[in-house]
Amino acid sequence: MIKAIFFDFYNTLVRFWPPLDQIQQASCRELGFTVAPEAINFGYSVADVYFNRENEIKPLAQRTEAERLAFFSRYEQILLENAGLPVSLDLARQIWQLAISVPKDFIPFADTLPALERLSAQGYRLGVISNLRRDMNQLCHSLGMAPHLEFCLTSADVGVEKPDPAIFIAALERVSARPGETIHVGDQPRSDALGARAAGIHPVLLDRGGWQTDIKDCVRIANLTELDALLADAPDSLRPVAEQTDAPSYYPWEQAAE
Repeated sequence: MIKAIFFDFYNTLVRFWPPLDQIQQASCRELGFTVAPEAINFGYSVADVYFNRENEIKPLAQRTEAERLAFFSRYEQILLENAGLPVSLDLARQIWQLAISVPKDFIPFADTLPALERLSAQGYRLGVISNLRRDMNQLCHSLGMAPHLEFCLTSADVGVEKPDPAIFIAALERVSARPGETIHVGDQPRSDALGARAAGIHPVLLDRGGWQTDIKDCVRIANLTELDALLADAPDSLRPVAEQTDAPSYYPWEQAAE
């Protein structure tokens, strides 16, 4: 029986406003390039994998300003390459700097507040686990999510980044739940799904864009509304499509680079 549900924050419960694809389009136009929003969103899905993997190796908070600029230049380059616009690292840096100059706010996805309200009303104990080093309690309060959450836990609170199982174990302690009674919902195959599984928690991969069809060793949903059916049939519904031995890596894109 599932008693607790943990959520990743960015790209799971919230997104940026203005939308990042619009910001990228405008930044590219400034330098004479045209890219379709669908292509940009696919580029983000690949670049975000790079982001999370690199952040695991060395958290951005521990990097120098020069190291962060180099990191985000490469991030932007990966994004644009996968959007069909190969550019030099220097040009990628220019586009990135234009994009980050645009003021942005977090806003919940359309399904976020209804899902949190519905799940908390059903008695599930809900919390947020994020690698963002922000005042997550204040942020969730301002976005209207706080009344439905029992805790918000960040890598700054615990001293480790997802996918380190320690941050998931700390979340379990907040609600006095056992791993087998808990699911974690997030958009990243490694930092969310692999990290949760390492702590014994059932992982659920939220693939809003439908880009991660290669992932077979983790239950995958397209939106938070699909959690209802999963929970109704749990734990059978939480079994992955393929067994671990037959499934691809959580990061098959690294296999292609080998």
